[in-house]
Amino acid sequence: MIVVDSSKYSITGRLNRLISAEPHELRALGWSFLYFFVLLCGYYILRPIRDEMGIRGGVENLQWLFTATFVTMLCVVPLFGWVSSRYSRGKLLVVVYGFFIANIVLFYFLFASGVKPALVARVFFVWLSVFNLFVISVFWSFMVELYDDRQAKRLFGFIAAGGSAGAVVGPVLTASLAVPLGTANLLWVAALFLSIALVCIHRLRSWAARHNHPDHHLDSHPIGGNWFDGMRRVAQSPYLLGICLYILLYTTLATFLYFTQAGIVRDAFATSEERTRVFALIDFGTNAITIGLQLFVTGRLASRFGLSVTLAVVPVLLIIGFAALAVAPVLVVLLVVQIVRRAGNYAIARPGREMLYTVLPVADKYKSKNFIDTVVYRGGDAVSGWAYAGLGAVGLSAGGIAWVAVPVAVIWLISGWRLGKVYDRQEHHADMRDAPAESIGDKTT
Repeated sequence: MIVVDSSKYSITGRLNRLISAEPHELRALGWSFLYFFVLLCGYYILRPIRDEMGIRGGVENLQWLFTATFVTMLCVVPLFGWVSSRYSRGKLLVVVYGFFIANIVLFYFLFASGVKPALVARVFFVWLSVFNLFVISVFWSFMVELYDDRQAKRLFGFIAAGGSAGAVVGPVLTASLAVPLGTANLLWVAALFLSIALVCIHRLRSWAARHNHPDHHLDSHPIGGNWFDGMRRVAQSPYLLGICLYILLYTTLATFLYFTQAGIVRDAFATSEERTRVFALIDFGTNAITIGLQLFVTGRLASRFGLSVTLAVVPVLLIIGFAALAVAPVLVVLLVVQIVRRAGNYAIARPGREMLYTVLPVADKYKSKNFIDTVVYRGGDAVSGWAYAGLGAVGLSAGGIAWVAVPVAVIWLISGWRLGKVYDRQEHHADMRDAPAESIGDKTT
């Protein structure tokens, strides 16, 4: 008698095979997917507006906006450290997202009033750059606490696809609603999506409690410590310093591409409306490609080949991309390289980077991670922005600066490879600590 496992042919069974999830993980995975979807959908509604405002303020002034963003981060991160030291992690998420929802409402009234539009545009550019890193950093802090290292390898690609889906829908909404609703009213749409994230947080906390998540009982207690714990813990950890280096090299290459893109798009399109639409379409194309990679490549890549390969893929592609841009610094080549860079980051490098935190203590998952994701990230933006301006000042063209970026990408490749190897050792040690005594004995016999 042949017994057929009907679960293989059910919707749940097919979904399990597609995303490598266990049945008890599906509910949490769905809420995590939706959480990241609404988060990035809200952000990508606002991003084309920010990019246009950056050009409107002058491409030659972008390094000042990047520097202002970094200085703002230096002021905000200690405040985040203070809040995270005094509120439980569940309340911390509500406080962070509630604060940014209130900011969006405030900007609505500033845009609608028409008061000092140039100043408000610059403030909005800086604010959205801060907003983006903070809300996403807190999201991934929650994810790396909710899922362990083995789950992260299997599930983070699918969760990241939720963000990419939101990043596809967001630009579509901006492109289709910008004219009939007006720029100011788009802020209400973004605030609505961010509010839905609060519902997802509540559902995920409930799931963790029901499934006896090892850290769910800590939800009623603050992380503790002081304002500057994140910076102190980073300075004392070679592993976290390695992550800092990886981030700095990434931001340098991303900033070089962003500045090059701003100059080429400025010269290629005459009006503000055309540029805003182009930025929205670039976002749409990038994220549409990213979703496929996240659903079918990321989890399998990390599980089969390990984190070293995962973190090295995008640097290899950018070595080739910058070499091509150096030879032909034109719009078509730049857009291809930019799409490869962004899609590769969202689908492969970013989920891989977040996996690095799964083997760390809770304080590092929130405080140290937030410091790296904000101050270190935007510090890299600011320094590389001035570096790009300096290279231009000494006479280097876009093609010449691309040649400078090639060895930076090589160092990024080496950094990612070595960081993945350190992670593998940390993961192995964690497995040995968690294994029963008899299992450890078997492994070491």
